[in-house]
Formats: sequence, structure tokens, C-alpha cells
Amino acid sequence: MKAHYPVILAAIMTAAGCSSDHKTDQKKLETQQTQAAGTFGYDLTFLKKYKEAVVLAAPDNAEAQAIIIPAYQGRVMTSTANGDGGNSYGWINYKLVESGQHQPHMNGFGGEERFWLSPEGGQFSVYFKKGQSFEFENWQTPPLIDTVAYKVVESDAHSVKFQIDAMIENYSGKKFVIGISRKIQMLTKEDMANLLDLPALSGVKAVAYRSTNVVTNQDEAWKAETGMLGIWLLGMFRPSDQTTIIAPFSKALSEKPLITDDYFGRIPADRLVVKDSVLFLKADGKHRSKIGIAPKSARNVAGSYDGDKGILTIIQYDLDPHGQYMKSTWELHKDPYNGDALNAYNDGKLADGTQMGPFYELESNSSVKALKEGEAIEHRQSTFHFEGDKAALNAIAQKVLGVNIDQIGEIF
Repeated sequence: MKAHYPVILAAIMTAAGCSSDHKTDQKKLETQQTQAAGTFGYDLTFLKKYKEAVVLAAPDNAEAQAIIIPAYQGRVMTSTANGDGGNSYGWINYKLVESGQHQPHMNGFGGEERFWLSPEGGQFSVYFKKGQSFEFENWQTPPLIDTVAYKVVESDAHSVKFQIDAMIENYSGKKFVIGISRKIQMLTKEDMANLLDLPALSGVKAVAYRSTNVVTNQDEAWKAETGMLGIWLLGMFRPSDQTTIIAPFSKALSEKPLITDDYFGRIPADRLVVKDSVLFLKADGKHRSKIGIAPKSARNVAGSYDGDKGILTIIQYDLDPHGQYMKSTWELHKDPYNGDALNAYNDGKLADGTQMGPFYELESNSSVKALKEGEAIEHRQSTFHFEGDKAALNAIAQKVLGVNIDQIGEIF
């Protein structure tokens, strides 16, 4: 009998361990279910109820997390710097997710970084069929970037990679046979400091991730006269009356800033302020407005500051100041390769009084190339969120965006 004691003891310990693990999981689930709206735990519980969710954590901080949904093209739905009880940064369309229904034109599930393709309008658009007028009733987001699930091909606790092969046709009738690869990688504080050229981060809670997106041509060579495809990354965030978008720009290649601010009509002066090297756009989700900055004027960073919650958000993206960028306005273009590198959007009511949000967006675009078969374009974007000591946030804002926190608060 003595010979069996270790086996019996091991079995008892294993059973006790399983019971303990079960109680821990149950307690965590109960805690998440009681999290307040606006917290990461609340959004995690909600999303897991309706979709398979991939939850990643930073290698050096288990509290810095992000939720990625494969069914939504591998989009980052939200993230937090402070665990289940921390602020949830991404805007989520709860009603649409909960409905399980698909909408005409576009499914605005939300998410703080989603993968799209450009251009949206013009003779090379992939959102309008050949011969259609550029009107809303004809606008249709391709299923490839709207409703199609992306396959997970690699994953661990800190990263996930997606892959899909597809065919898509543009307004001019050009068919693109492509492969899409998308990888989300959580960043350490050391990574953040290195990318943003900051000293070691202190006095702040932080979360950041980098997405690496690749589109590979799997068919005949792309030509300028029949169109190309660009990578377009869009992030939806929670607005507030104290939130301001900050977009620095450069005068190195163009003394006159190449800024477009009339996508939906001129933006009122109390909502858009352009200084010597930075623009500010109100991000309260109460007035539909959009700006674009051309590659010769754009810098590779933009951000926002929520003065109510003390949240500093920054995106950093690949930028080619001399590159060709697809133009996406809803019209035929004389210069289809003279588009924006950076866009920012504040949501608001449409003419009929309806509104998807409210939310605001920070968006980056890739340059495009006439790819031969087997060649690819790549576009990387890193998203950072910082909370904490105001002096520490100010140091980051000054270094990266060229503005201080108090200056932002005095703009509007």
C-alpha cells in the first residue's frame, strides 16, 4: 500500500489544484461581470459573449492588454493599460455586435485599429462598382474587409498573426489576386521608449501594440493606369467634450501645409485650429468633420488627449514623404495618386439626424507601388496609450507631438 501513497497524494493535489483553478476562474468571471461600463473587463466579457476573442498581454506587464477579434478581420477592438478595471480605449458598437446582423454598406463594429484597403473613391475605388455614381446608396465596403473572418496562423500570449488570400475588383474592372498578412504584437515599455525616442518611461501606466500589415500581389503586375491598392488602418476611440486630436505637420518639403479640411464642408473655427506646425481638431463626437494631411506635409505621428480622464493616445506609422498615396474622395480623379498619408475624423449626426457613434478616428495610409507578381507592400502602425502623472504625460506629448498638455486644454 505504501507504494501507492505518492500516486494517491498526487491525485488529491491535482484535484485540489483543479478546484482552486476553477474557483479562481469563477471569481474572475464574476468580477468581470460586475465591471462598470467603460472598463476593459466589461468589454472583454461583452465581446466573449458574442465572438471568439484573442486576448494579448505585454511581455513585461500583464495589466497591459488588448482584445483582437478574428471574425472582424483581426481588428484590435480595445486595449487597456490597467487590467480589467482599467479604462477601455476603443469604441465598440455594442448594439451591432449584439444583434448578430449585417448592415448594408458597412458594418461599423468599432475597434481601435481595423484593416481596410484604399482607395475608397475614384476610378480605382474598391468600394464602388464600375459605372456607378459616387453616392452613398452605391457605396459598399467589400466583404473582405468587413464581414470575412481572418485565419489565425500563429499566436502566443503576446502576439497573433492572421492570413487570408482573396480577389478584389476595382471601379475600372481591374481584378487583384492578393494575399493579406496581419500581425499584432504587444510592446514592452522598453519598446515604447525606443520607438518614440523617449527616456525610460516612468510615472505613467502604458499599453502599446504594433500591427504589421502586408499585401502581396499573387497575379499579373499592377499598373498605374489600371490602379493599385493601399493599406488603410483606422482606429475608433471614445470621444469626450475634453478630447482633442493633435496632428503635427512638417514644412520641410512644402512651406504651405498640404491639409484638406473640407471633406464634409468647412470645419468651424471653434473646432479646427491650425498652428505653425500642428493642427488641433475637436474630438467630442458631436460634429461630423474630417482632415487629411498629404505625405509631403505629414509627420509619422499623431495623437489625442482626453483632458477629462487624462489619457494620451499616440499613433506612429510608416511614412514615405515622396511616395504615391491613393486618393479616396468620392469623384473621378485627375491625380489619383495624390492622396493623404494621415486622416482624422470626428463623428457627428448625418443630415437625417442619425449617427453611428459617437466616436473619433485616427487613420494612417500606406504608399502604393506597381507590384510585380510576388512583390508586396507593408505598412506598420504602433498605437500607444498613456495615463498617469500630468508632468510625465506632458513630457511625452512635448517630445512626440511638439505640444504640452496645458496648451491642448486651452485650444477649444
